[in-house]
Amino acid sequence: MPFPGGLWWLLCCRQGFTLLRRDYGEADREADGEAEEEEEASFELRAQGDQGSLEVSLSQPTRSSSGSERSLLVAEEMRSLIVEKGPGPVEDDPDALVKGWLQREVRGGVKTPWIRPRKYWFVLTPDSLDYYSSNEKGARRLGSLVLTSLCSVLWPDKQTYKETGYWSVTVFGRKHCYRLYTEHLNEAVHWVCAVQKVIDSKAPVQTPTQLLMRDVEENCGSPEVLEQIYRCNPILRYTSSPLYAPLLPFPYGSLDQSAPGPRSYTTLRDEAVKLFNSLQQLESERDPVPLMQGVLQTCLDLPPLVDEIYCQLVKQTTEPPAPGGQGDLHYWQLLTCMSCTFLPSPPILRFLHFHLDRRVPAELPGTSCGQGARWVPEPPSGQCRRDRPGISCRTENRFPASEMAKYACFIREALAKTKGRECVPSLEEILVLMRRQEMICTVHCPGAPACSVAISSHTTAEEVARELVSRLGLSQSPNLFALYEQSRRREQPVGSATLLADILTKFENLAGEEREQDPPCRLCFKHYGFLDTDNVPRDSLEFALLFEQAHEMVLRGYVPTSEETLQTLAALRLQSLNSDFSTHAPFPRLEELFPPHVLHARLPAPRRRPPTKCRGARLRAGLLAGGLWGQALAKQRAERDQRLRGRLREEGASTMAAIVEKWKLLQGMGRPEAMAAYVALVREWPGFGSTLFDVDLRAVRPRGRGGGGRPWRRAALTPLSPQSPVGAGPQRLWLGIGAKAVSLYKPGEPEPLDSFCYGRISSFGASDSSTFRLSVEDRDLLFETSQVDEIAQLLNTYLASAGARQPPQPQESATSPPASDPTALPQGLCPAAGPWQHRPPVGSFHS
Repeated sequence: MPFPGGLWWLLCCRQGFTLLRRDYGEADREADGEAEEEEEASFELRAQGDQGSLEVSLSQPTRSSSGSERSLLVAEEMRSLIVEKGPGPVEDDPDALVKGWLQREVRGGVKTPWIRPRKYWFVLTPDSLDYYSSNEKGARRLGSLVLTSLCSVLWPDKQTYKETGYWSVTVFGRKHCYRLYTEHLNEAVHWVCAVQKVIDSKAPVQTPTQLLMRDVEENCGSPEVLEQIYRCNPILRYTSSPLYAPLLPFPYGSLDQSAPGPRSYTTLRDEAVKLFNSLQQLESERDPVPLMQGVLQTCLDLPPLVDEIYCQLVKQTTEPPAPGGQGDLHYWQLLTCMSCTFLPSPPILRFLHFHLDRRVPAELPGTSCGQGARWVPEPPSGQCRRDRPGISCRTENRFPASEMAKYACFIREALAKTKGRECVPSLEEILVLMRRQEMICTVHCPGAPACSVAISSHTTAEEVARELVSRLGLSQSPNLFALYEQSRRREQPVGSATLLADILTKFENLAGEEREQDPPCRLCFKHYGFLDTDNVPRDSLEFALLFEQAHEMVLRGYVPTSEETLQTLAALRLQSLNSDFSTHAPFPRLEELFPPHVLHARLPAPRRRPPTKCRGARLRAGLLAGGLWGQALAKQRAERDQRLRGRLREEGASTMAAIVEKWKLLQGMGRPEAMAAYVALVREWPGFGSTLFDVDLRAVRPRGRGGGGRPWRRAALTPLSPQSPVGAGPQRLWLGIGAKAVSLYKPGEPEPLDSFCYGRISSFGASDSSTFRLSVEDRDLLFETSQVDEIAQLLNTYLASAGARQPPQPQESATSPPASDPTALPQGLCPAAGPWQHRPPVGSFHS
């Protein structure tokens, strides 16, 4: 069918305009491309073998006049970077590495295939990526992108190919980027590899700040030269004007700059400039704490910006207009927070130490500046430095014992301890650091008053555990203790190397997310491993801790016993809390005395209607549920829930009445006797003293000769033992880790399905983040759990504490803690062996 005349006329006009634009419209593009080329080439500076002092008169790139010294240097650098290309044949260019037709922009694609895409002739040389109007002799160069070590290139992705039908190649420059497209994947990969090879061959670009830092390091022994460097280069001193470029080199483009979480970031160069604007806002902020936390969070999300922020803070604290003023102190306070959170790279660390020495005299006399970390040696902890040759102390001489000097001494001590943080400091920690003080951490002890411990940003959980063990008189106890992180949903031990400041930050973040009725998160000091529970004195604080921990196990349902025994335990709990029965005694809630799951088990199970097999019946049911019948069904569900709640209240009232009757029978029993009777009842369960983990037994594989590569059998599981078969499918079990054995329990049953002493365990390890493997003699057990690391750490703790002769060797994954040395605990384990833990004799439970 022929096209209408109007459509033909439209297509002809479009083709004509395309040809006109191709011949005459690219001249402006050519001029713009050459201007961008010159500007890009003139931005960066390289060290051209000049070993002397570099003098830079600007703190950021500006549009300077052509007669300035900076412009002459830039022009000379530009001539060394750009290779002039004559009007000769494009195809005969001897410097061309790769050349071919590529599309600069996709005008066609799978959605509009009738429009022909625009192609250009691209030529890659050792210095630039150029594109021309054609490959003929005398073709005009339409644009050029100078390639430096800061350029980057993106590999082709499938998403762009699905949307456009072309494979994309993106090359990032300082001011602009080239997005090139081709129909063939091999061609796109070839261009990407060639461009990346050219980028890798370029010498690293150095900014003026880096060159001046090198000059300062080389002339640190000459105070006169240092004074001249700082006087002649404003880039090293305070500035009130904004920065237009970062102080350190960052790659162009958006490679690896998307931080996880709700925050979105642009390129590193843009974020560095934004952070300097945020720093300048600190000078006038009345409450700088939220802004400081935002800067720290950005550095945590984008680690390459840590060195940049250190350089910016050193710049802004060098010769400020009002030393010791509000704005200057805010800079020093942020530098203090940075030193307690991040550790800069060695070159920036040396420059920072030199900056601190210009504020505080050194203590070690006669030490010359060298290379590496010894450029500015570290003083003993808690001490500052005195005057020494080669260090300029103008600010200290002008402002002796100033606040800046105190902050500098505090920062130096913090840098010697900082090893990295998981979280940024909390608002409370920032306020404490601004005053150069310590935080007060509250640790709750079950059965004892809460303890307040003074901590710093570098205090670990192991140090606090040692302090509490010594303070509470538990140094002679054979059992193990640890700090626990308690919340409404979970309780888990805190690793020994974990910083308590990070835990407090997590608590602060969770406090803003949880509802008001939810209990706040807190730190708790409890037993971690039970090595000897029989010889704990009844009148000691440890017995109170043991009593409280046994009560927690009862409430969680981890003590399988009869309901009558549970009521007796609840009565003993009331006797230990309120002594003899009295109508005026405060009654705790039933959930604090009796396991809630027992009451819920009494309720009738909801009736489940069999699913309808007929499609028409399901359709009618769906239509009725979405219409008028939906309101009636919702009303029925609400009435049913109300009846269940009423039934639950009745069961609770009857249970509380039975508990009170048993409480009255305990007349005259003292608190120590009630606690002892409670612990004695719980100790009757064979699994008392073991830590229980909810696991799913997924597979059991027999271990035979040459059977290491046999697949796991999940359909039909091998019984654990002839006397205690596990079954034929995945089962929810309790994995009990004790001091003498590892046991498997069926939830709610007092007797274990099977028990393995440590002599029968040949190996254990983590297959992945949710799978734990336990090898016992002739079979391997595969468990699925979310507490893989905690199980492995507890096993290693018992092995290290007992000094087993042949400890099992973890296998299969790096997540499994090392156990090659029975006396060395895995890294991150909270109860580390030390003088505050007593070890039993070697082989005390080894079989």
